[in-house]
Amino acid sequence: MNSLSTNKEICARESEVLAKTQKIPYCPISFKSGKGALLYDYDGKEYIDLLASASSANIGHGNEEVAEAVKEQMTNLAQYTIAYFSCKEPVEYAEKLIELYPGDNNKKVLYSTTGSESIDAAIKLAKGYTGRNKIISFNGAYHGSTLGAISISAISLNMRRKMGSLMPDVHHFNYPVCIRCPYGKCEESCNLECLKEIENAFNLYLAPEEVAAIFFEPIAGDAGIIVPPKKYVQALSELCKKHGILFIVDEIQQAWGRSGKFFAIENFDVEPDIIVMGKSSGGGLPMGVTMGKTEIMDSLDAPAHLFTLAGNSTVCAAALKMVEIFERDGLVEQSKVKGEYFKNKFLELQKKYDIIKDVRGLGLSIGVDLTDKVTTTKIIYQCQQNGLVLISLGESTLRVQPPLVITYEQIDKSIEIIEQAIKDFLDGKIPDEVLSVINGW
Repeated sequence: MNSLSTNKEICARESEVLAKTQKIPYCPISFKSGKGALLYDYDGKEYIDLLASASSANIGHGNEEVAEAVKEQMTNLAQYTIAYFSCKEPVEYAEKLIELYPGDNNKKVLYSTTGSESIDAAIKLAKGYTGRNKIISFNGAYHGSTLGAISISAISLNMRRKMGSLMPDVHHFNYPVCIRCPYGKCEESCNLECLKEIENAFNLYLAPEEVAAIFFEPIAGDAGIIVPPKKYVQALSELCKKHGILFIVDEIQQAWGRSGKFFAIENFDVEPDIIVMGKSSGGGLPMGVTMGKTEIMDSLDAPAHLFTLAGNSTVCAAALKMVEIFERDGLVEQSKVKGEYFKNKFLELQKKYDIIKDVRGLGLSIGVDLTDKVTTTKIIYQCQQNGLVLISLGESTLRVQPPLVITYEQIDKSIEIIEQAIKDFLDGKIPDEVLSVINGW
């Protein structure tokens, strides 16, 4: 086998050996290393990372403390399945997560290996605890790629094509997308018409006593970084309480300080019944977490949801070191302050360029809407050519979710690169050929 040493070689060989279903390609770039919010490809080029590996590298790249913790644990005992015996690190990590959960500490943790698996765990727990079978989710939701997670997602037909029947009894309603309100309302005239959709369904055809759970993203990430009104989230939580429905929040993308709070749901002063986590939860290693009230978490017997390698000692050692760094370095507060700084920079650009239609977000979870998909695609291509890792979401939203350790200098440089890409686009310097390079969502 020939060794791979360049971006071109790696990307060409990848297409021959990896199934296409796991790729949503942008540019033919292959990363070799990283440090903080910087990445380096196999051709020696440096990039500022505004994606944080799909928000799974909140602590940044190449953290030596985490690497040392992993090395030490791997040397002692890489893993021994907690399905049959016990290990210290998974217990200590669970205790730490319970401390961080909003509300009291009468909680328990269920480990998986991905966020998607943890969504499936929450589905199982909701049905097992309530004895009900129906699930409510939202249009535009992306909850993952396992069968249950796909069933409650509603963002792409490609997730469903050729699969036949998915999980039954799933009902989707409109997410509160205020910037494109389907009811033609503004903040002053809003009477939570989108919530009344659910209430009307409860009165007409969807018996609330048959609904096990409502799955909700506190920020609709892959739909375009949509931040719902606080009054909607609180009213939805109260609706769940009224009917004995579990309120389950998907924090896979938004937890770990991404929104300027440890959990995004904390921005809305609501305590959910279950929180689902993934992505950054393993300190850079695969980890999924479902946690909630003890009586819910103990409603299923083994082996309803267990995996041999879930919550193993090595990933928990990495995660524990990450928690230590988060608290020591104040990364949640950094996300809040840097996020406001970054968002204000985009608002300044918006005043200069009409193609920027909206800027929104919380913390370092920012969405920037451009005119259309072609405009967005050309601009992200140009940014990547100029050393900035940036992708799009939804119809035409720039996804700005860098590692929380990004520096102010790197933020300023990112804005410079984006502005230059806008200028190049407006000057007609980005050819149509780039549209064949980037597929995206």
